[in-house]
Formats: sequence, C-alpha cells, structure tokens
Amino acid sequence: MTSLTSQTPGRAPTGAGTAPAAARAGRDPFFDNAKYLAIVLVAMGHSWEPLPGSGRVVEALYTFVYTFHMPVFIVIAGYFSRGFDLRPERVWKLVTQLLVPYVVFEVAYTVFERLVRNPSQQLTIVDPYWLLWFLPALFIWRLTTPVWQVIRQPVAVSVAIAALAPMASGIGDDLQLQRVLQFLPFYVLGLRLRPHHFDLVRRPVARLLSLPVCAVALLVAYWAVPRISTRWFYRSQSTEELASPMWAGAAMTLLLFAAAVVLSACFLAWVPSRKLWMSALGAGTIYGYLLHGFVIRAASYEGFYDHAFLATPSGRIVLTVAAAVMVTLLCTSPVRRALRVLVEPRMNWALRPRPEPAP
Repeated sequence: MTSLTSQTPGRAPTGAGTAPAAARAGRDPFFDNAKYLAIVLVAMGHSWEPLPGSGRVVEALYTFVYTFHMPVFIVIAGYFSRGFDLRPERVWKLVTQLLVPYVVFEVAYTVFERLVRNPSQQLTIVDPYWLLWFLPALFIWRLTTPVWQVIRQPVAVSVAIAALAPMASGIGDDLQLQRVLQFLPFYVLGLRLRPHHFDLVRRPVARLLSLPVCAVALLVAYWAVPRISTRWFYRSQSTEELASPMWAGAAMTLLLFAAAVVLSACFLAWVPSRKLWMSALGAGTIYGYLLHGFVIRAASYEGFYDHAFLATPSGRIVLTVAAAVMVTLLCTSPVRRALRVLVEPRMNWALRPRPEPAP
C-alpha cells in the first residue's frame, strides 16, 4: 500500500463515470494532494491534543478540523474500493496492506509505551492503540464492500446503522467497533461517488462558496466549544458513556455526518488538481499516519508541552508548523524506503505455490 487509502487496490472498473484527464492518464494527483493535506491536518490536530489549557481559539480549530479530516480519508478510501471483491488475491492483499502493519505497529507502540512511560503496558491486539484503529476499520469496511454494492440505498442504510450505534451501550473497545460503525457512512458514500462528483468540487464556484461556509463553521465551532464535548467527534463512545440522553446519539451522528460531508467538499474544493511537490508525499501518507504518533506521544511524555512558550499564541503557531513539517518528513521517500518492510510487507513467502497448469 503506497498511501493511506491507496489508489491502486480495488480500482473501479472502466466505465464507472467519466474520469478526469489526469485520472485517465494514470494516478490522479488531485487525490494524492488531498491525502497529503489531510494527513497534515491529522498531525496538527494530534499535536494540539496535549496542550494544557489550549484556549477557546485552539479548541475551535480542533473541533473544526476534527469534523472532517478523517471523513475525507474514509471517503477517498471508499472511492478507491469500488471495484473490490472477495477474490483470494484481493483479500490477501488486504491482509498484507492493513492487518499485518496493524499488528506490527500495535507491537511497536506497546514496546514504545513500555520503554517511555508505562513498563506494564499490555499488548492488546483487539483493542487498537490510539490512532491504529483506522487500519482494522478499513479492513472491515472493505470486506463489506460487496454488500454495499448490491443493496438499495446503501448510504441511507449505513447512516441508519451509524445513528443506532451510539445508542447501543454494549459495544466495547474491541477493534473500536463504535468508530467502525459511526464512520461507516463515509466509506459507503465514497463507494457511491464517481469522478464527476469530484469534478463538481473542483470548479471555481465551489471554491468561492466554500469560504463563507468555512467561516460560518468556524464561528459555530467557537460557539460550541464550551457547550459540546469534543468526544462526540471521536465517534468512539456510546451516549451512555458520554452521559447524554439516548436520542442525542442519533441526532449528533446525523448532524456530524452532514457537517463532515459539507466541510469535506469545502476542503476538496481547495485541493490542487495538478501534480505538485506534495503529490509524491500524498502517495506515502500511511507512513506519516503510522509514525507521527511516536513523535507526538514522546514529546508529551518528555514534558515538551510544559514549556511556557507553548502557552503563547506564537508558541502554538510554531507547534502547528512543526507538526506539519514533521509529518511531511515522515512521508518522504527515504523514510518509506527504510521502513517499507514494516509498513508495506511483500509476504509472498507466506503464499502456497500455485499449481502448475495441466499440459
């Protein structure tokens, strides 16, 4: 897997919409650019989390970003999974692209926690560590792709499932199933999108409309900070765990889904369509995603966030820029070459030899 959502596995068959010229010629830089910019937002958001007393402005930005940054990734993942089926070679590729790196980094983060913070940290493969939840989630979503391709109104069905999920208090932490269910509609939406849908957000008018929409969203986020828990945006807990009435889970799920779709479209409207320096980095977002957690957690554990400078506006700007630079470096070719054996293992040795064709 060369990126967090990958443009090669499960590519839709020819004829599924009219692809833009760049896509017809090969890999579309628009999606690589989108993934790079989204992973920068992910790293920025994670870098803000440990800030003590971050302030209302940072909290508003955090709320704004967390509304759409993972939905963008998931929509793109669904879009490039349209042609996925359950042929053995595709399922095996899914195992090596998602499950194997998940296990490797679950072990790596457990060792990291034991060395840096908690010597008694337990290895829990079924309870993903922090940011690793996305890998088993994408594995589950892709396996269900054939179902969403044949049923009627798949987006509506997936939204209904997501709305019911927080009302179920019996869903535990195993494989972060709350997140799997609550983020599911974005994957299914991606499955239903076609190239001309992305062409719509690439139009100049979409960029102009996105400006007032984002301005209003930022104002709403600023208003919401003291009134709504940011835990809603993680989509990892039930309404009971959030100490909210049962109906609030369904209402917040629908509200956040609508907000995420609109803000994702606004985000994509500003993504460059041409090949740029960031395009190559977008092809390596899985590296930035898996590795930046070590840097941020180490900084938090070692007291970096206790420096007085980070309590100032200038310090928070520097922190934000540093997070962007850090995750950019982690997506570069030298890092990918050094760690490819862990992140993108070939594992052909594990396959049975194919039988020789009959003469």
